[in-house]
Amino acid sequence: MRKNAFFLALVLTIAFTLSGCSTNLNAVFQKKLSPDEAKLKAETYINANLMANGSKATIDKVVEENGLYKMSVNVGSGQIIDSYMTKDGSKLFPQALEMKTAETASTDTAGVKTAAPTEVPKTAKPTVELFVMSHCPYGTQIEKGILPVIEALGDKINFAIKFCDYAMHGEKELKEELNQYCINKEQSAKYLTYLKCFLGAGDGAACLTQTKIDTAKLNTCVDKTDKQFKVTENFANNVGFKGSYPAFDVFKDDNAKYNVGGSPTLIINGTESSSARDPQSLMNSICAGFATAPEECAKAMDTASPAAGFGTGTEAASGAAAADCATT
Repeated sequence: MRKNAFFLALVLTIAFTLSGCSTNLNAVFQKKLSPDEAKLKAETYINANLMANGSKATIDKVVEENGLYKMSVNVGSGQIIDSYMTKDGSKLFPQALEMKTAETASTDTAGVKTAAPTEVPKTAKPTVELFVMSHCPYGTQIEKGILPVIEALGDKINFAIKFCDYAMHGEKELKEELNQYCINKEQSAKYLTYLKCFLGAGDGAACLTQTKIDTAKLNTCVDKTDKQFKVTENFANNVGFKGSYPAFDVFKDDNAKYNVGGSPTLIINGTESSSARDPQSLMNSICAGFATAPEECAKAMDTASPAAGFGTGTEAASGAAAADCATT
């Protein structure tokens, strides 16, 4: 049904957005509606946009929970859906995702649990787009997790790393993302090697030398791209900022297309995936997008999640929490 599809899409969007580098919702939404105002606004919106012809939803109660308004939405036939709205009334989350339930796992023959993949459309050659910020600890975490998967699948998939349309980690992030964009665009055969080096210590300059990037060619591309998207100019003039964070508009259209809210955001065949960040879970998630999975999908991958940030450790070894980069 139309409303069910909408509910599922928003559940996946909000669940994964809140797990990566993203702006703080409480800081963004300042004006507050009263519970009665929120109830009226939500009820009006749901009935105008989400309900089938002839059916009507009512909101039984509104309470505050986790900085949001929690609403019990009666959609008929005895079905009550707990939904959430930001207190300024600008965002409605038609259904909550219970994190403990969402973390259902499949067990392999060795008894190791890995996260179940999100259901995505199936194609002969899946398209995988990973949106990150170059210095987001949780963006680098999933990049480290996905690299061995990309190496294993090779040209069986169409893979691209793209950047969020704002940067939370200063001018260094803007510069690094321009570099990575241009390396991938004009020296693509060296990009994944460069990225693997960069994820080790975050030393872009050393990795340019180590991977023998043509820096003259790189600088020409960076200058051209910088002028085209006004990255440095807008940063210097405080133009296009999202709150206190500068814009990075190179992939602005793609960010808007998928409603990318933060780093990391994984898109498989046009659908956002809530995959865990270990190689095995990422392999499972990507391979779920094949109409007919190739033999590479049967390859056993590491089930340990890489540590957040730069370095080669794992989450278990480092004790790092599966947190996000949201402001506080």
